[in-house]
Amino acid sequence: MRLLDLLLPVPCARCGEPPVSPCTNCLATLNESPILQIPEGLRSLTALTAYDERSAKFITDAKYRNSRTGLMALARWSAEMLPDEIVAEVGLVTWAPTAARRRRERGFDQAQIIAGIVGRTLGLPTRRLLRRSTGAAQTGRTRIERLGGPVFVAHTGPARANRSAIGPHNSVLIVDDVCTTGATLSAAAGALAGVGHGPLHGLVIARTPAPGS
Repeated sequence: MRLLDLLLPVPCARCGEPPVSPCTNCLATLNESPILQIPEGLRSLTALTAYDERSAKFITDAKYRNSRTGLMALARWSAEMLPDEIVAEVGLVTWAPTAARRRRERGFDQAQIIAGIVGRTLGLPTRRLLRRSTGAAQTGRTRIERLGGPVFVAHTGPARANRSAIGPHNSVLIVDDVCTTGATLSAAAGALAGVGHGPLHGLVIARTPAPGS
């Protein structure tokens, strides 16, 4: 436990017990991420846990109650579980931006926050490489509606100008909070591949189990 956690204790977002969120007990009950197909366009996808009743509280509290402590801790642990060979290959961290309306409502983009923590944890630069075009947010949509995915546009100027600084393969780690159908990450990967980035890897805090599992 960090000294800061003892000096500035916070209640666990799930059970309410101090001094950290997630607390040791809730962390121990998190389920492993389901083993599912890697979303199209990605070489790999790493997830810390399954998105279920045990993990959802930490993510939804950050999105809708601006309680980011648990989300930040889970982001660090997600970064630390990335395989060494992926960390060695990746030269840059970016994120799949949330819809503009959601960002205005919340006052922040949770994926951007996660990406910043992941970048600092891994010692890698974090840059905004994607812009989300106007369209419906994925949150609240049915699984069929989600499969269409959002539309992303890659920022070609900064990305191309900084290629020499992010490695010979221009490899990027795309970060998001939750992977449900994989459509968001696939759309982000497609946009980045279209301007020459690759290979592309994904990292999320939680992945939704397949329907009926």
